Amino acid sequence: MNISASGPVGILGAGRLGQAMARTAQRAGRSVVIANSRGPESLASVVSTLGKGVSAGTVDQASAARIVVIAVPWGSVPDAVRGLAWNGQVVIDATNDWGADDLNGRTSSEVVADLVPGARVVKAGNTLGADVLGSDPQEAGGRRVIFVSGDDADARSAVASLFEEAGFAAIDLGSLATGGAMQQIHHPLAGLNLIRL
Repeated sequence: MNISASGPVGILGAGRLGQAMARTAQRAGRSVVIANSRGPESLASVVSTLGKGVSAGTVDQASAARIVVIAVPWGSVPDAVRGLAWNGQVVIDATNDWGADDLNGRTSSEVVADLVPGARVVKAGNTLGADVLGSDPQEAGGRRVIFVSGDDADARSAVASLFEEAGFAAIDLGSLATGGAMQQIHHPLAGLNLIRL
């Protein structure tokens, strides 16, 4: 597999969602730096399972990538990103607010954007279960649909390209307020597994 020279994808969180996003990045020919709160030495079995192109790193190393995925439980997001430096990175918010917290009329990704000042947040990868997200998106003669939303057009394009290169059919839903709302739990696109023929 050829790993793209565009640099690694950083992943914060090494559970089922983080590993599914690592597989997606691998399919797109990207290298991956995966990190968790327990440190790189705790990820030996995860890196071994994921295979070529995936390395364990610190949270700082993963967050320095051009594209960074937040793949931790919703309640852990503030701790996962606290103290990190954001300098224009594209941050994929793949989390879901399962607690249906009162967010004062905002989407969960708008809240995440406040936690990562200086980053460009794109909501993506949250509408499919981790098992589906991490599996081959080519199915039944078509490609699995993935949705992207964000307030920065270039960031949305970068994330759409990542998923397209991995074999998905990316659909741009526009802003975090509009598109992000459609992707949230208990909203129209959550859990929808569509194939574009």
